[in-house]
Amino acid sequence: MPVGDVPGGDVAAVIAGLAARVGELTDSLDAELIAFRRDVHSHPELSRKETRTTARVAERLRAAGLEPRLLPLPMSSGLVCDIGPDHGPDGEGRVGLRADLDALPLQETSGVEFASTHPGVAHACGHDVHTTVVLGAGLVLARLHQEGRLRRGVRLFFQPAEEVFPGGAEDIINRTSELDGVDRMAALHCDPKFDVGHVGTRIGPITSASDSVMVTISSPGGHTSRPHLTGDVVFALGQVITQTPAVLGRRLDPRSGVNLTWGAVQAGSTPNAIPSSGVVKGTLRCLDVRAWERSGELVREAVEQIVAPYEVSVSVTVTHGVPPVENQAEATGDLEAAIRDAIGLDAVQLTEQSMGGEDFAWFLRKVPGTMARLGVRTPGGRTYDLHQGDLVVDERAIGVGVRALAQFAAR
Repeated sequence: MPVGDVPGGDVAAVIAGLAARVGELTDSLDAELIAFRRDVHSHPELSRKETRTTARVAERLRAAGLEPRLLPLPMSSGLVCDIGPDHGPDGEGRVGLRADLDALPLQETSGVEFASTHPGVAHACGHDVHTTVVLGAGLVLARLHQEGRLRRGVRLFFQPAEEVFPGGAEDIINRTSELDGVDRMAALHCDPKFDVGHVGTRIGPITSASDSVMVTISSPGGHTSRPHLTGDVVFALGQVITQTPAVLGRRLDPRSGVNLTWGAVQAGSTPNAIPSSGVVKGTLRCLDVRAWERSGELVREAVEQIVAPYEVSVSVTVTHGVPPVENQAEATGDLEAAIRDAIGLDAVQLTEQSMGGEDFAWFLRKVPGTMARLGVRTPGGRTYDLHQGDLVVDERAIGVGVRALAQFAAR
């Protein structure tokens, strides 16, 4: 019986019964979901090329009697799928559950028997787990709907291209109407710092804004014995590299956590010639959304002023990547309650705000919701890191994630 249809004193019993049924259904899917995850893991696909993964997810949803919808062209991968009623008994919209499909351009070195069969491509961020968890939650919720236990509808989002800028979340928002009728969203992200069986939550920002920065400097070039007769590109690049982060640290509130780190620099090929061009590339991260909205223009202003004395030309490109994921308090509280119901009272842990970026943030600028950290570390085992080819996750996390998301959506 839906929670909204019972007296207040019976709500706890109904929720406990729902959690027990979610657990039974999840347990019945355990072996299948692990096999599904291993299949996806061994066939990783890069951003906007996740056609096989999309087809595998769609095939399983159709086998459960559901009707997944492939995302429209020009998108070449990804899908959405509805379960249950369009509206809850009080007019509530659907609950959105989101997974990301893409892998990374990394060589896998984990040594697991189901390792990537595609050289130079690996699921090193856990998206194979995310996909499997949302699929499993969808299968559980479909059964709950058949049993009359699903109070409000659910929309599953299997999103392509999380690892690139601009990403698949923006494609879905800008090119489809799939957010229409969705008034709450949730997602989980693997976290190898948490033991399996635990989920990390946080109200407010849980990730960082992340933008890419490219500075190109040019001049006529010249001989290194006569730097005063030309614009010294290499020297100007050096000033940009060292001074720009310092300017940001004095122009923006230090509590906003602004960090500009350079990752690549190229200029010249010989020691006695001043090159005619050079470029430096980096990543700009901000913990605070208001600082993020200002920081791009401030980078341009700072670079232009830094190189002004050196008689060079400069071009600054700041490509907005993602804002911080801002977790809504009510949705986060409801997810925490669902985790305690379905997994255990001590399963919820407070997580720190990450400097990493996540394009789920774009969804949460349109729809209130929450993202949590799914523990994937074997208790007492090694702590791996994301975006590393040797990442190994404890597959018991799949069942934990399914329970958490299914209980959140059904509760």
